[in-house]
Amino acid sequence: MPRNLSLMINSLPKRVIEALEKEKITSLRPAQEKAIKAGLLERKNLLICTPTASGKTVIAEIAFNNNKKSIYVVPLIALANEKYKSFKKKYPDLKIALSIGDFDRSDPFLAEYDIIVCTAEKLDSLMRHKVNWINEIDCVVIDEIHLLNDVSRGPTLEVLITILKRMPKIQIIGLSATIGNPKELAEWLNAELVTDTWRPVKLHKGVYYKGMVEYVEDK
Repeated sequence: MPRNLSLMINSLPKRVIEALEKEKITSLRPAQEKAIKAGLLERKNLLICTPTASGKTVIAEIAFNNNKKSIYVVPLIALANEKYKSFKKKYPDLKIALSIGDFDRSDPFLAEYDIIVCTAEKLDSLMRHKVNWINEIDCVVIDEIHLLNDVSRGPTLEVLITILKRMPKIQIIGLSATIGNPKELAEWLNAELVTDTWRPVKLHKGVYYKGMVEYVEDK
């Protein structure tokens, strides 16, 4: 292992360390370090509110590999497919399932999988079917958790999280780049709040008009 590898990485699950090494990542991003310090590996509930591309998905992956059975909840089928393919590639020794659509099925085969990627509506359907393996879930990651405020998806997501909160065994991790009231949401989740402003590429604000961009910094 490279000498300049962050010491905090050594505390991560073996699969995560190997995945980071394959991608030649030698240090953790600020949000990831803060999440570990906030109790990620102690299975505490966390609300991660950091910019896009700041490393939130890796935080979820650390949680997956620190638990036996996990669910990754996304708002869109396209995003579910994307995350499923990514996790399958990075962790080939884990049994990863994609469960979307067909809300009339209980999908009993999911009992055999380590990680299940699904939409909130599908997970809501599975829980309504009272599938036995739900009680085996150790961790639930909710991507784009700010959609609690969405008129169409918000109610289902809120009911879903309310049910999950009553299951003391489950570690709940919420991810978002755009939460307007992070402190209130973290309190409702009984979660530690992790915030950070670091992003891999500086964000510039400007107006595009007739093929030109006029940046705010120039004024």
